[in-house]
Amino acid sequence: MKSSHTSRPNSKRLYDQLDPNPNPTSLMSTEAERILGYTFRNPRLLEEALTHSSFSDGSVSYQRLEFVGDAALNLAVTNYLYSSHPDLGPGHLSALRSANISTEKLARVAVRHGIYPLVRRNSPKLDRQVEEFTTMVMQESEENQTQGGCTKKAPKVLADIVEALSAAIYEDCNFDLGVMWKVLKVLLEPLVTADTLGEQPVTTLYELCQKSGKDVKFYTWPKGNKTIVNVLIGSELVGYGSSHQKTIARLKAAKDALEKLSGEKSNLLVKSQPKEIVGDEEAAKQKLNEFCMKKHWPPPVYKLEEEKGPAHSRTFICSVHVETTNDNFVALGESRSKVKDAEKSAALKMLSLVGNELPNEDVCQSTQ
Repeated sequence: MKSSHTSRPNSKRLYDQLDPNPNPTSLMSTEAERILGYTFRNPRLLEEALTHSSFSDGSVSYQRLEFVGDAALNLAVTNYLYSSHPDLGPGHLSALRSANISTEKLARVAVRHGIYPLVRRNSPKLDRQVEEFTTMVMQESEENQTQGGCTKKAPKVLADIVEALSAAIYEDCNFDLGVMWKVLKVLLEPLVTADTLGEQPVTTLYELCQKSGKDVKFYTWPKGNKTIVNVLIGSELVGYGSSHQKTIARLKAAKDALEKLSGEKSNLLVKSQPKEIVGDEEAAKQKLNEFCMKKHWPPPVYKLEEEKGPAHSRTFICSVHVETTNDNFVALGESRSKVKDAEKSAALKMLSLVGNELPNEDVCQSTQ
């Protein structure tokens, strides 16, 4: 039987509490101790673990504790897996450890236990990011929560808080790793096991790209009664999935991406300077429009994806969405100083995609 404090909070109720002026410290600490199932001898450690750097009253933030918690949690999980899986080799043990302490996993722990509303902070932008992620996580099945099925990248702050709380407990119990793990093991359940490890393509993909310094994005569209999902690393399409269920389509796309990254697309994980697409960028939008007309597809749809830098030197990245007879595809262009040039860059990338990699519409079809 599961402990009562592992039940999933109601999303709306939880985010009614996302207030820039959180509960008084004493109430915050009491609720945090209830969630953790642990009473602090030194309450200041708990207060520090639940203070974000944006909270400007002079309090110490959780950053130092997070540093210790990362290492302590890593060691505790390593010890547990080594003892509980005597037949597994170092490769499998390492993969299991990564899955159980990944940013995606720890962020879900914070969401599932309603920890973020207890954090002292002053960052509306951070609140919005956490709320968006929480909304998506709350729509996952319990199985997919373990698998990391949500395709929105987890805000790192959520994992940082769990690591900071780990360190606070670790220091409070005189650095007794066993005591810390007894508390954290309950918090982390359900743990990823050797049996379920292979069922986490989304989490695995995020972690793989993070280690390689690559950005991964998921794009989702409805198509009739199905959902189409594209996975891009940088501006490169690496995965495709379709299904009548959105979650299954996401998982299929992640699995497809992992398969390609272990084979034909393995070079994408090599840290290197980005390569420009060879072609006439100036005429790309017109050529893409003509290409779509020839195929009897709807006109391309452009979207501003990213805007960076000060006003005098701002840069833009645009995407272009092309709907074919059976599918949907997206391409990201390179960073440009003008939106119209960013759109041209995206168009050139899409021309390369539909003209070379997808000579016919059946190339990226996935089975049901």
